[in-house]
Amino acid sequence: MNAYLACVLALAAGTYVFRLAGPLLHGRVELPVRVQELLTAGATVLLVALLATGALMEGQDFAGWSRPAGVLVGGVLAWRRAPFAVVVVGAAGATALLRLAGLS
Repeated sequence: MNAYLACVLALAAGTYVFRLAGPLLHGRVELPVRVQELLTAGATVLLVALLATGALMEGQDFAGWSRPAGVLVGGVLAWRRAPFAVVVVGAAGATALLRLAGLS
């Protein structure tokens, strides 16, 4: 077995153990309220960081102004509780129109 396959199997086993730990430990481990608040804030920060890097960067370079504007349009539509299809089409449409206008 080569090293690549061993790494993939180890990551698969670790992922399975993490997924299995939740149902097995539910009710046995009680987290303090402060830890629950910190975990919620941490998850929010990670999602915002992922959104920012995906919206602003393409590889090592700035993605241009049309992509962040499209993400902003999609965010506003989602905040206004538009249907998911409307959010996706609105964000893609705004990005496409700005790219068509030469704003890349």
